[in-house]
Amino acid sequence: MFKDNWIQILAELERKGEPCVMVTVVEHKGSTPRDSGTKMLVTEHTCYATIGGGHLEYKALKLARDMLLNGEHLMKVERFNLGASLGQCCGGMASIMLEPVVRARHHLVLFGAGHVAKALVHILATLPFRITWIDERASEFPTEQLSGVTQVVSDDPVGEIADQPAGSFYLVMTHNHQLDLELCAKILKRQDARYFGVIGSQTKRKRFDYKLKERGFSEADLTQIICPIGLAEVVGKHPAEIAVSVAGELISVYQQAPSAKLNQGIKDISATEPTEEVTCEK
Repeated sequence: MFKDNWIQILAELERKGEPCVMVTVVEHKGSTPRDSGTKMLVTEHTCYATIGGGHLEYKALKLARDMLLNGEHLMKVERFNLGASLGQCCGGMASIMLEPVVRARHHLVLFGAGHVAKALVHILATLPFRITWIDERASEFPTEQLSGVTQVVSDDPVGEIADQPAGSFYLVMTHNHQLDLELCAKILKRQDARYFGVIGSQTKRKRFDYKLKERGFSEADLTQIICPIGLAEVVGKHPAEIAVSVAGELISVYQQAPSAKLNQGIKDISATEPTEEVTCEK
């Protein structure tokens, strides 16, 4: 059965953004549990099919999961003597190829489908992200369907936050300041964002800080918010320039260890800071 549907399984893992390693018996001599060409898919918590069980499979699972843990992306081949090295009674030789075939992807929740968001999605779709893109207006979404991007038309964007996985990246860039504020409050209550950015100027940041403090959020809570967003060195106001700047910031975050934190809070930006009208999505 697996021989016929491993492509479908891979496609489903790709859709979910779940990394995996394909283990293939590429050579066998003598008596071995499985012949050359036998495949097994290994994820962090699951495996699909088998290369014969026993110590060989145990070693293959450990090697594959070590690759996933370390974020390795290069193929490797390991050779085993099934008698001497693994204590199996087969007595033959087997070589296995371990090939990462689905890259680990970070989950980004993007609120708003304005000009900057449209430019940004095209960049992020080429990076290791799977994107949940949310807006109230179906007409604002492009007709082009990008790989790894799920468009969600919702009349309750704030309510969508509850269903997002822990450790998600969040970008708030809607056309409505009040909606931005409600999204901020809901995301802050989760306390589990890997990254949390809000498009806007320092003026918008100060206004939001004041209103969120009125709702009981502490200074420590507010440091989770990145606003303004993007690399400080990029001061252009064109949607494509802002998108490249924000993408660069997101890359800098996911390239850090998961425990590392971006220098969060209000950024020291140049005197050419964009105005509220420029940084709010339309």
